[in-house]
Amino acid sequence: MSTALQMIYDNYTGEERNTLLRAYHYAEEAHSGQKRASGEAYFIHPCAVAQILMELGLDCATVAAAFLHDVIEDTPVTEEDIRSNFGDEVLQLVSGVTKLDKIFFKSHEEEEAENFRKIFVAMAKDIRVIIIKLADRLHNMRSLNFLSKERQQRMARETLDIYTPLAGRLGISQIKCELEDLCLKYLEPEAYEFLVENIHQKLYERHNFVDYVVKEIKAILDESKIEGEVFGRPKHFYSIYKKMTQQNKSLEQIYDLTAVRVIVGTVDECYEVFGKIHKRWKPIPGRIKDYIATPKPNMYQSLHTTVVTEFGQPFEIQIRTYEMHKTAEFGIAAHWKYKEKKADDSAFTERLSWIREVLDWEGGLKDSKDFMESLKTELYSSELLVFTPKGKVISLAKDATPIDFAYAIHSEIGNHCVGAKVNSRIVPLSSTLHTGDVVEIQTNPNSKGPSWDWLKIVKSSSARAKIKQFFKREMKEENIKLGKNMLETEAKRRGYALSDLLTEQSFEKIAERFSFANQDEMFASVGYGAITVYQVLFKLIDFYKKEVPKPPTYHGELKADAGGVLVKGQSGLLTRFAGCCNPVPGDEIVGFVSRGRGVVIHRADCPNVKNLEGEGEDRILPAEWAQTEGGRFVAGIVIKAKDQGVALSVLTSVVSEMRLMIVGVNSRFDKNKDAVIEANIRLNGKEDIDRLITKIRQDERIGEVFRTVTK
Repeated sequence: MSTALQMIYDNYTGEERNTLLRAYHYAEEAHSGQKRASGEAYFIHPCAVAQILMELGLDCATVAAAFLHDVIEDTPVTEEDIRSNFGDEVLQLVSGVTKLDKIFFKSHEEEEAENFRKIFVAMAKDIRVIIIKLADRLHNMRSLNFLSKERQQRMARETLDIYTPLAGRLGISQIKCELEDLCLKYLEPEAYEFLVENIHQKLYERHNFVDYVVKEIKAILDESKIEGEVFGRPKHFYSIYKKMTQQNKSLEQIYDLTAVRVIVGTVDECYEVFGKIHKRWKPIPGRIKDYIATPKPNMYQSLHTTVVTEFGQPFEIQIRTYEMHKTAEFGIAAHWKYKEKKADDSAFTERLSWIREVLDWEGGLKDSKDFMESLKTELYSSELLVFTPKGKVISLAKDATPIDFAYAIHSEIGNHCVGAKVNSRIVPLSSTLHTGDVVEIQTNPNSKGPSWDWLKIVKSSSARAKIKQFFKREMKEENIKLGKNMLETEAKRRGYALSDLLTEQSFEKIAERFSFANQDEMFASVGYGAITVYQVLFKLIDFYKKEVPKPPTYHGELKADAGGVLVKGQSGLLTRFAGCCNPVPGDEIVGFVSRGRGVVIHRADCPNVKNLEGEGEDRILPAEWAQTEGGRFVAGIVIKAKDQGVALSVLTSVVSEMRLMIVGVNSRFDKNKDAVIEANIRLNGKEDIDRLITKIRQDERIGEVFRTVTK
């Protein structure tokens, strides 16, 4: 009998057992003949995922969904098949995991942020979806050695960035610790092998010492007539690796490779044992943490202390109740593993409160990258515990300010905040809070609301999102006007009219991407900073270039004049220079007939013109520069360098030396962390741009310099 079948018989009875046996055999048949990368039968994978969830004590529907989680994606089985055989609850879980698989394994890099947002919103509908996905990822990481090195590192990095902090936030330390160790194995293989080889030896050497400590603490329990358990627990490799790298220590300098854990019956007994251990050995100042009085955000509770024995050997002790131990090991999964009949489910609801809070401020972030970075900040942020004047503990991000505190209490407290006291002293709103501070917020109902400057001050993503929501709601008309003006100005600078770009069809594309109900909502979002001008404008321009209807075919001699340009040997008609390639005198040029806008002058080598060869050749006309003097033209260049400041310095220096003018500049970093400077320069002719590029290239600190051509 397989291990999964044995666990079904051992842990479930009656109808639940029958359901799981049907799910087991249904999935086994559906995956028949399929193989994993290792060459093993594919069915081994869903069995392993189900086993992990049974070990966590998950309910029947979740384990059934684990057996079936890949059948919709990888077999002919349909959603209706799952519904008819196993019901709606199992179907919803299977569908949820299937959507996550599509997102994580089949999305392009530029879509990751939007997909991550969808994942989190879907997860919030049923937390069991992400628990199944965590178990799925754990088994995939266990068998990662059969994949290429590139895929191993990509999956390990994704796991470390997203899955391990989620497991930690849900309090499932069993999965979190194993995932972190497996990530270390593939991301830092040399460090992992070093730790494996050396830590086991050191643990063996410490065995007698740990036995001594355990024996002494058991004597304290017996003396106090307290029933409990005492045992040593080796720390996992990744936590030791982080301590070595972050504190710049060698393995010999890490003294707490093993923690001694004490589990007793009541909270009072925890504190009693805590005090008697400190009476037996001296605690190290700064190493005492009371997570019982102030639980971690994932509801973890325990007393931690590091003491020094009479031999001068320090070690860590953790003291908790059996109930706290369940939560520490299984986190949110303990809700299913240890079912107890209670009047309400307040503890479970409280553990999920952070998800609801994220959903509250998620609506204020139209930019998915902003949402992803904000959520990562929430997952990774260091813990800072402060108090209200009435003694309530508030958990904040590291280096939080009184403004963060105010919004953590309530949005209205934050919106009407006018001052703050910390430890009874008035402090600036930009002050940094510290653990243990008592914070009091002063409010004024007549306050006009938060300042835009607060967005630069606050440290928590939730506070930042709530401030943006205020501006979105309270300053809607001003934001609409500001956003529209910003788009019109930037469109004009790039040679377009917003009225031409923003059509019913192009807005549908924008609305689909950002979920806008109407154009005013889009303008307002730009106005209050939820999205940037460029996120909207670049999509509008791209749509215009691809989808604008073709004009009627022109016959005869077209003529135009754009600062000294002749089209087919004549001049006088409306023309303009293309913003995609910015032609200047000396460039080979052509004219392109644009609907209702005359002739657009492009460089002959412009990719946008090349793309029209074939179906659009009848709209391309010969053009040349007329013999005129004193014309002023704008050309775009791109500079790449390792240092952003160096690139800007070289650019401004050369432009000043040549007596030219910078009319626009934009700076960013590419995926390799190199600085990319895009600048528009006003000049007289092609010889100016050639000289400019040559001079910039002469600086050895510059990587690349070239003319701008938008594809």
